[in-house]
Amino acid sequence: MLGCALSHLDQVALAEVQSLQNKRLIELGLNALARSPQRSYFADGHRGASMISAHLMCVDNELGDETSNRIIELFDLNWAASDLCKPFPVGDHVEDATERVGKTLAEGNGVLREVGHDAIFAMHAIKGFRLMPETATRERVDGVCDLIRAIKPWRDVKPNAEVDPPAFADSQQASRYVLKEASEAIDRFQGFGQGFAGHMLTFGQSLIELAAMGDVEWAESCRVAFCKYVTVTRRGPRDGDRKIKDHSPSKTRPSDLAYWQKRGDKTIGIGHVFKYPYAYYDLLERANDPEIQQQLDAKAWQIF
Repeated sequence: MLGCALSHLDQVALAEVQSLQNKRLIELGLNALARSPQRSYFADGHRGASMISAHLMCVDNELGDETSNRIIELFDLNWAASDLCKPFPVGDHVEDATERVGKTLAEGNGVLREVGHDAIFAMHAIKGFRLMPETATRERVDGVCDLIRAIKPWRDVKPNAEVDPPAFADSQQASRYVLKEASEAIDRFQGFGQGFAGHMLTFGQSLIELAAMGDVEWAESCRVAFCKYVTVTRRGPRDGDRKIKDHSPSKTRPSDLAYWQKRGDKTIGIGHVFKYPYAYYDLLERANDPEIQQQLDAKAWQIF
């Protein structure tokens, strides 16, 4: 009996590893991104992007079978079987899918839209379509473009003149800039939640990754919006902002199996638990700066 049980567990683990190899989370994420404009566009868009982030985090950081399996399990226990992620019918392939998404992003014309999620969602979709070109059907591409256009203006202030990030194509310097801004935001927003720091990571990383994929024009089309976000973040909490209890200090990180084992099956929110660490580890790799890494790791528990 024990042997049968162990054999079953081995089969489950093998299936989960194969789902990573087959890019299953990417397809589920693209389905969710494309379907989210018809639903709760902002929350469901997060869910879709988080599945793509999770796949990339597992693969890029070589997290190992056990950790990857636990992450995949969390999606299976929450959204994978939901209507949000259900398959799309086979449709006409869109040859210029990524170009259509990139041009839709550029239509933003420098307006800061809901913490930069037009750029965040666009980058994940473009990455997903390139990794799985067979998913670039008209229905999915139209859905993603509709999602980007649905993102609303938010705190669209005039950017401070001194906010001047490096070119996003200079991935090392741009990553160091974003990480330093995120580090300062962690300190600035203690007691108010770490959404500003977390989205500094995800917004900034999305533009850097777009540029790294060769989409420099689309990344730079968001420069003014990103400068506005840095300006807003540097101002810190506003009068009347809701206080949020800080996380408890912890030495475990999302690269550790223990981090995901301790996380409850139904505690993944709308997906920041996957998007923040994907951006964090990607930026650290690009920055290649031990001092910045040491400073951030000492306080990263506040984000994760």
